[in-house]
This record gives sequence, C-alpha cells and structure tokens, in this order.
Amino acid sequence: MSVAIVADAHLGGPGGAAGPLVKQLLELPERGCRHLVLLGDIFQVWMGSPHWETPEVREVVPALRRLRAAGLRIDYVEGNRDFFLKRSPYEELFDHLSTEVTFEHQGVRYLAVHGDGLNDRDRQYLFWRWISKSAPVRFVVFRLPVALVNRALHSTEARLSRTNFKHKRSVPVEAIRRYGERRFAEGHDVLLLGHFHTEQRIQAAGGEIRLLDSWFNSHRVEWLGT
Repeated sequence: MSVAIVADAHLGGPGGAAGPLVKQLLELPERGCRHLVLLGDIFQVWMGSPHWETPEVREVVPALRRLRAAGLRIDYVEGNRDFFLKRSPYEELFDHLSTEVTFEHQGVRYLAVHGDGLNDRDRQYLFWRWISKSAPVRFVVFRLPVALVNRALHSTEARLSRTNFKHKRSVPVEAIRRYGERRFAEGHDVLLLGHFHTEQRIQAAGGEIRLLDSWFNSHRVEWLGT
C-alpha cells in the first residue's frame, strides 16, 4: 500500500484553480494509493462553514468523497490557513482530522505535522496563531459578514509579513531539530513537515526530518513506499 501526501496547495491563491489537483487526486486509486495525507493549507483559506466555501473548496470536496467511497483512508493535518475544521461539516471527509497524524508504513513510524508552530522565537506569529483559532474568535467570525472577516484576515497577515520578516527569511533548522528530537523520543522515526514550501532533509538525534515542497511550487503528489 502506497501513501500519497499533498502539502500546501494553496488553491485559490498561488496554487491557482483546483482542477489540476483534483485530477491528480482522482488518479490515486489506480496508482495503488490507499492512504492520502493532506498536510495542511490545501486552500488559501479554508473556514469550517459552507457559508465560506470558495469555488476551489466546492470542487475538491466531492473528489475527497469519491476517494473515501473508493476505500482510501484520508487524513488531514490542519495548517495555518485552516480554521475551525473540527466539528464542522467537513470533518466527515476524513478518517482523522487534527494538528498531527501518526502512521506506520513499511516498518517506519511517521509523524506528520504542518510545521507553522515550530519556530518558538516567532512569538508574534504564535500569538496570532493562538488567538485566530480560539473559541471566542470562532464564535465571532461565524456571525460576521464574510467580506468583513476576509478584510480583517488579510490586513493582519499583511502586518505580520512586515513585522516578522526576519523569521521568514530562512528555515528555522535548529528549532525544527529540537522539536524533532523531542518527538523522536516518543517513538517516531520520521517527521514530515509542510509549511516551509521547500524540500529539505534534516538529520536529528533519533530520526530524520523531511520538509516537503509545496504543491503550488512542484504540482507534484509526494509518495512514500514507491
């Protein structure tokens, strides 16, 4: 059984329209895939309410349902652009929906995490991450006009991009390594990360850390066990 992984498609943003990715997803069963891991940020923004659906969400959701009906296991790891998917109508699309997923493949124990919360020095972003996904914000945003919340999101992101630029210039290798070593001590062998939009391997005590390229850069589905 092969495992397919898609990270950071950002459909509706730099990833463009959903059609090319949907085509790749629907081809997975005939390519021998029985487990699909979506490593977060599949859309530029995904809010856990049909009221917020974009054309890209409306195109991808039926494809995921077809894959589940064909017997694929689908896990979703929430990214920084995924909001309030738990306890939403979209949760039923997945076998597992969380901030991380673990699985074993060919005797290797994998841990998949999006990766946006690993840089412990970027405190401004970590605060924004915490507050933007909090229960009070969920309560408020689902009761406000979509256009108003979109403006607030884009404005906040723009300010963050200007103020925490020093944390975006390079991959925080040492912070990632520290995190990986802590998780390897729990019994994992390989840590899979998205978010950084670049392909890289980092060796750490106890295992290997693999940063996956973004789909919007590569337009490629990643595979384990092929």
